[in-house]
Amino acid sequence: MAQPIIQVENFRKTYGTFVAVDDISFDVKPGEIFGLLGPNGAGKTTTLECLEGLRTPTSGQLRVAGIDPSSKPHKLTNLIGVQLQTGALPDSITPEEAIKFFCAYHNVPPRFDLLSRLGLTEKRKSQYHSLSAGQQRRLMLALAIAHDPQVVFLDEPTAGLDVATRVELHNMVRELKSKGTTIVLATHDMAEAEELADRVAILLRGKLVTIGTPLEITATGKGLTKISVRTEKRRLMAEDNHLPGVTQHHVKDEYSIYLSDDIGSTLTAIIDRVAAQGDSLIDLRVERPTLEDRFLELTNDGEAQ
Repeated sequence: MAQPIIQVENFRKTYGTFVAVDDISFDVKPGEIFGLLGPNGAGKTTTLECLEGLRTPTSGQLRVAGIDPSSKPHKLTNLIGVQLQTGALPDSITPEEAIKFFCAYHNVPPRFDLLSRLGLTEKRKSQYHSLSAGQQRRLMLALAIAHDPQVVFLDEPTAGLDVATRVELHNMVRELKSKGTTIVLATHDMAEAEELADRVAILLRGKLVTIGTPLEITATGKGLTKISVRTEKRRLMAEDNHLPGVTQHHVKDEYSIYLSDDIGSTLTAIIDRVAAQGDSLIDLRVERPTLEDRFLELTNDGEAQ
């Protein structure tokens, strides 16, 4: 197996008596999209900033492409791309000038194609201060990936973006992955993480509470599977609906909706009952717990402790 491109071992970061990150460890594989999830103050941005060489860990060991970011940040210059959660350029610089400057710094040709893809072509000669917040974030993303870095750190990359630009960003992230780029994504958007990330780590109050693929994490929770059924004669709606595995049942918009902790037995019982009643299925939908459901469960459990 390939060596991890990012290694975090017993990482701890404190500010005086405040513990921002508390002894966490994880690896990121080459070419992986790795999500860092957690509520505000969980330690996501602190972790990214230490990996980027912007802050120094209090203790522990960090490696990015075999380099210690705190002692040799200059060696990471051309290896990583960074989109900070908050950042700014000089008020008078234009997107065109910014692309030229950043690409010259990294010794690559200007990537004006990125301005086009991110919907900034019409604003390429506008000054930075005149751009909307969403346009500024799109420009910062273009600058982060213009030199085709080996590792890209994205901190809340879709905040303030419209739907079309979010879709374009997601497509760009997938393209980067297909080229072998490693991406570390810190986001509050659970659907985004579930859609894009190969694995995610959930932080809570500076501690790592779980790590795995989105499927692995959602499978270990206490969440119930939602089964929505609509039949031609609607007989399920009128009957006593005590079925195996069902913990809750209600009717909405001509659907019988069941919440089940044993999906196999519940589905079998539903299909058998529909057949026994001489009814027929029009629609049957099974919705497993989402990453957001599991995230809220972990967050609530952590706050209760």
